[in-house]
Amino acid sequence: MEWEIVMGLEVHTELATKTKIFCGCSTEFGGEPNTHVCEICSGLPGTLPLLNQRVVEFAVRTGLATNCEITRKNKFDRKNYFYPDLPKAYQISQLYLPVCRNGWLEVTDKDGNPKKIGIHEIHMEEDAGKLIHDEFEACTLVDYNRCGVPLLEIVSEPDFRSADEVIQYLEKLRAVLQFTGVSDCKMQEGSLRADVNLSVRPKGQAEFGTRTEMKNLNSFRAIQRAIAYEAERQIELLEDGEKIVQETRRWDDNKGYSYAMRSKEDAQDYKYFPEPDLPPIEISEETIEKIRAEMPELPEQKKRRYTEELGLSAYDTSILTSDKAYVSLFEETLALCDSPKDVANWIMGEVMKLLNDTATLPENMPLAPKDLAAVIHMVKAGKINRGTGKNVLEKVFTEGVDPEKYVADNNLAQITDLSALRPVIEEVIAANEKSVSEYKSGKTQAMGYIMGQAMRALKGKAPAQEVQKLLHEILD
Repeated sequence: MEWEIVMGLEVHTELATKTKIFCGCSTEFGGEPNTHVCEICSGLPGTLPLLNQRVVEFAVRTGLATNCEITRKNKFDRKNYFYPDLPKAYQISQLYLPVCRNGWLEVTDKDGNPKKIGIHEIHMEEDAGKLIHDEFEACTLVDYNRCGVPLLEIVSEPDFRSADEVIQYLEKLRAVLQFTGVSDCKMQEGSLRADVNLSVRPKGQAEFGTRTEMKNLNSFRAIQRAIAYEAERQIELLEDGEKIVQETRRWDDNKGYSYAMRSKEDAQDYKYFPEPDLPPIEISEETIEKIRAEMPELPEQKKRRYTEELGLSAYDTSILTSDKAYVSLFEETLALCDSPKDVANWIMGEVMKLLNDTATLPENMPLAPKDLAAVIHMVKAGKINRGTGKNVLEKVFTEGVDPEKYVADNNLAQITDLSALRPVIEEVIAANEKSVSEYKSGKTQAMGYIMGQAMRALKGKAPAQEVQKLLHEILD
């Protein structure tokens, strides 16, 4: 039997506000446990929440960027459940009137055709704290610093049919959130988290299967592995005549499997009711249009501009706009050296290689646009060759050197006095009689070896074309 995977996503993103959603505590990541906490976010009796206006602005901005309808009149609801990292024993969220609804983002299906992934809703809510399991002391500690950090939960329709579609959607969503300034999307800090609701059904069947929800997915790689594992697990159970249990499962990326946490709750299990301490929110047309007018250029708009105005290929633009850090580096470097293709090639080649080799995230890149521009300028002007340029850029990246000073201090500039090349090349020819003899007898590949020896003797500081020209002039 051929099976089909059906998935929907619940993406939580922490907003880039300086203070929490209902109080003035800091949202800064880190800090000593339980130091970013007050009476309101710790849920002490008698306290009242006060909504952070910036959270509503960020929610509307996200909705506009994801083609959503903005709910003009919306409100908060109280979601009741007990968990150790939720000190109030309830979460303020939005069930009945979420701030954004009926949006979409476009991906490409397995046949290369555009496909819209529906966004059911986007709602505002507060985050819970964090449990820390201490295996040595056999206890669990709780840090309430994250309690009350503002979240957007972005709930998709069950439109995904493959892990590739899921990753495409998440990459596009992350780019939208970063480019709009709504979130830094640092998955390693929990700023972007995805829960995957997955079921399988026989190919061609209209009815959905029983779904499970997988949590603790904090990287794209973990999401891909978890989807593959869970789909295979469900198919094996069904083919063995067993039933799928609707439950929440936790993914262990180190061990490569998921395990059941609890039975999956539905909305009625949370006993939702309107939040009594917060008034309804009315978002005016004027407010929406003001936010729309202030929207920055989004990834798809940048792609079109880079292609139409700068002459970059679709491939180049897709790579450059995959992360806000790449765009910032590209645009700021381009402003210093007007050569779009050169800047794009250096970023997609050497810069990304250095990031990969040093396991550095793009947002933590220790490379200033002026230094990348200086390297590009020196290579284009013929002051250094590209190989030397790569080495200089590596020194800039890893040691923070000034590129022009490093070139001068280490005598790396190319030889501009071409008359100085001939004596060195003649010495190389004299020292490699065998290869010279082979070349003169018709073995043209020997020239490659002689050329290599000449460039080595010149310490890579000579223009390769001039060296080759002189070799032919002498030997031919």
